[in-house]
Amino acid sequence: MLIEQDAKTLNDRTWCFWEKDAGLFEQVVYKRWNKAWFHADDYSSLKQLSPYQYKMIRGIDFYTHCYDVIRKSGRVEVVNQQVISLENISNGVIVKTNERIYQGEFVFNSILFEKPQIKEGQFYLLQHFKGWVIETSIPAFKPDEATLMDFRVDQQEGTTFVYVMPLSETIALVEFTLFTPSLLEDAQYDIALKDYIASKLGIADYTVTESEFGVIPMTDHDFPTNDGRIVYLGTAGGQTKPSSGYTFKFIQKHAASLVKQLEKEGNPFVKVSLLKKRFSWYDRVLLHILFYRKVEGSRVFYLLFKRNKISRLFAFLDNESSINQELILLNTLPQWPFMKAGLKEMVK
Repeated sequence: MLIEQDAKTLNDRTWCFWEKDAGLFEQVVYKRWNKAWFHADDYSSLKQLSPYQYKMIRGIDFYTHCYDVIRKSGRVEVVNQQVISLENISNGVIVKTNERIYQGEFVFNSILFEKPQIKEGQFYLLQHFKGWVIETSIPAFKPDEATLMDFRVDQQEGTTFVYVMPLSETIALVEFTLFTPSLLEDAQYDIALKDYIASKLGIADYTVTESEFGVIPMTDHDFPTNDGRIVYLGTAGGQTKPSSGYTFKFIQKHAASLVKQLEKEGNPFVKVSLLKKRFSWYDRVLLHILFYRKVEGSRVFYLLFKRNKISRLFAFLDNESSINQELILLNTLPQWPFMKAGLKEMVK
């Protein structure tokens, strides 16, 4: 059974991610790019992304595809109700919704019911973003060239950038993104988007056809993998990469490991290898740098993109790099502030 509060009939979000090969949702990829721009104040480079591609999936296409697969399987009942609470019992889990009560042997939960309790010494930043799909009356974009990060915007609030995903010569998604402790006033996102479109894209005449807004926690809080027979998924299960906010691909990897564990052991309790835990340390170090602004986030990403091969950088951000690749990459960052942050996070 799948319990979902909304029927998911709106195009309410967009997922953009890099990927080497054909992925699980390849058939609903709306647009893909083989090259992308990175911009900083004194540096601009059009990066060839091979062997990766940067891909976009629209929310409505994703929902339609998934519900079609579910419907054709004939094995999953879908109900649209609000989940109120979950409770472990001796032989399963009780799920209480706004309409009735259900019981299951295991419950896979992606709902973050409340903000996690951040302990002293832990970090909690927000990745928050507002995006517009804009349409122009004349050609204004190069459809085969995306912009992954453009830091040529005000950095006063913290790490701030814009990315641009052109869908055609006249249509593009423009997304204003920040890594900061708190949200902005609603109007500030709109002002920033208007300014970027005018000053950096040079577009004066356009129509906003769609709008999206999102908030993703960036924290080293230790999210539980499970509570009894309640198994946590997504951000609630710690599948958001703390230092980047990327979640889409990590959820897929986690889901695959759950299925493998169920097939092998008959339970969904997956353990993280000690080797993989090194990436948690890398994440904590970067969060430390960003939180205390020991090095401006714009400079960190500038150095990462300028001094590293895209294949090395993407593998690192995917938690799939080798230790040798990581040593090379870490050596491209400011040594002293990162060494101090690394030692503090190691001791902590």
